[in-house]
Amino acid sequence: MRILTEGKKVYFASDFHLGAPNHDRSLKREKVIVKWLDEIKYDAEVIFLVGDLFDFWFEYKRVIPKGFVRFFGKLAELTDSGIEVVVFTGNHDMWMTNYLTQEMNIPIRREPQEYTFNGKSFFVAHGDGLGPGDYGYKFLKRVFESKFCRFLFGRVLHANLGLLLGNSWASHSWTKHEKTGDNYTFESMDKEILYHFCKEMEQKTHHDYYVFGHRHFMFDESINADSRYINLGDWIVYFSYGVFDGKSFELKKYDFDRNALS
Repeated sequence: MRILTEGKKVYFASDFHLGAPNHDRSLKREKVIVKWLDEIKYDAEVIFLVGDLFDFWFEYKRVIPKGFVRFFGKLAELTDSGIEVVVFTGNHDMWMTNYLTQEMNIPIRREPQEYTFNGKSFFVAHGDGLGPGDYGYKFLKRVFESKFCRFLFGRVLHANLGLLLGNSWASHSWTKHEKTGDNYTFESMDKEILYHFCKEMEQKTHHDYYVFGHRHFMFDESINADSRYINLGDWIVYFSYGVFDGKSFELKKYDFDRNALS
């Protein structure tokens, strides 16, 4: 169990999707994210970035995607100052390897992780591929994450072509959601796969908080009297995040001038 330093907090955010839908709009969003990180650095002890930080990411052995210098610079500043930053891969940036670890001392988590802060237990994951059903995606995820697939993409395709194809593939979901005016379909909590996953997990091992990204909705739902399902929303529509102050968890929206995005 980890005891937080007095006055310090744990922050959670996910689904920045930097790079989408184009350079100009991504850059405006990146500046907002950096501003938020700059504001929380004064009381943050740990910052969890819970997947899909980028709309597409692939690390070649000696090449990484262009851009995101403000974001990377801020992460380096945070870790250099002693703030712990932990990054989870998501379905859009599953091909991270060791760049953030080598350059910024940020561990990369590919699987769900369990943490305990001040006696409260947390189950943290991006959320893709968890829970019942969705077998087509689960199969594709295994293929995409396989060493053979990574080898083919990294060694057969030139970096320019590989990143072009990857970004084109990723942009389809963005285009679809912009046309509908919504992020993802929500019908009821009974149909939320991650909510059912939490209920199943809770029957085996208790966690006070199950924290996910992926769904692009803000959820704070009770699993039982002592356990909650938290979904962090996103930084496309909600600009939302979670914060644990050592006693309680709160899901919040970042307050900023929306004109910065126009």
